[in-house]
Amino acid sequence: MKEITYYNAFGLYIQSEIKLPELTKAKALKEENDTLMLDLTIKKKDLSIRWKEVSGSNNYFFMHENMFLFNVPDVAIFLVENGERIIVSPTHNSSEDQIRLYLLGTCMGVLFMQRRILPLHGSAIEIDGRAYAIVGHSGAGKSTLASAFIMKGFQLVSDDVIPVTFNDEGFPIVTPAYPQQKLWLESLDEFGIESTNLKPIIDREKKFVIPVEKNFSSKLLPLEGVIELVKTKHEEIEIKQIYNLQRLQTLYRHTYRNVFIDSMGMMEWHFKTSTKLCKHIKMYQLQRPITRFTAHELTNIILDEVKKGEKVYG
Repeated sequence: MKEITYYNAFGLYIQSEIKLPELTKAKALKEENDTLMLDLTIKKKDLSIRWKEVSGSNNYFFMHENMFLFNVPDVAIFLVENGERIIVSPTHNSSEDQIRLYLLGTCMGVLFMQRRILPLHGSAIEIDGRAYAIVGHSGAGKSTLASAFIMKGFQLVSDDVIPVTFNDEGFPIVTPAYPQQKLWLESLDEFGIESTNLKPIIDREKKFVIPVEKNFSSKLLPLEGVIELVKTKHEEIEIKQIYNLQRLQTLYRHTYRNVFIDSMGMMEWHFKTSTKLCKHIKMYQLQRPITRFTAHELTNIILDEVKKGEKVYG
């Protein structure tokens, strides 16, 4: 008999045949066959025949309406359907760590878009009861900056994938993900954190899992601002507000797995959602020098900008 575990994460009630220790465990359903309460089921099943039938010339992805099938060589074939089901077909030599990396990353990003939830790529933190999303390309320093905020006593809302929805009044809301960060060894060294007792995300990779249970915000929060973090060769830190069409371009650029939006037939949805979001938030670009460690300086600059915003908009 397959062992089933229940979790709460991303605002979803999840039933999973795959262990997801990063997530917060939830109570099991009262009746075995009662699936009415479930938001997401994760199961294991052989998808090899189905993949051969549809893959054709593309060795990695196949998309059709609300069905997304993708193959990660030597890891697994994944199927995401209707925003409510994920099926995993592991290879013989894959590790649980590798599978979870794609489950909580690409699979969740696609699942959110199927559910018409905007997934931003970044880290969200809580400042004065509001969420601020720090977005940027891989290696921009998003998680490192979020860690610097945590060290100042602020709370993490989400790391890597930030789910954005709208409440009944039409205001954007960030749903908390799960209490964990991922940091590179270089960032740990800068913060003076010893990596000996930390678990690497994948064997031999210098990126580590950082539990943040005591510094995690588990409540829905209004999204107040989006901060695009970019690297620069200049010595000075610069923050500037983003206006007009650049706001839409920034949101598209930092939507999680945006390469799939067109193929999924969701360009119109993404445009309308981004336009709606732009009406309610402030957006900034924050340039950080690559010549030195600036995370603590950046937090002070963001906090000063937030305070100025409160005076202007509050």
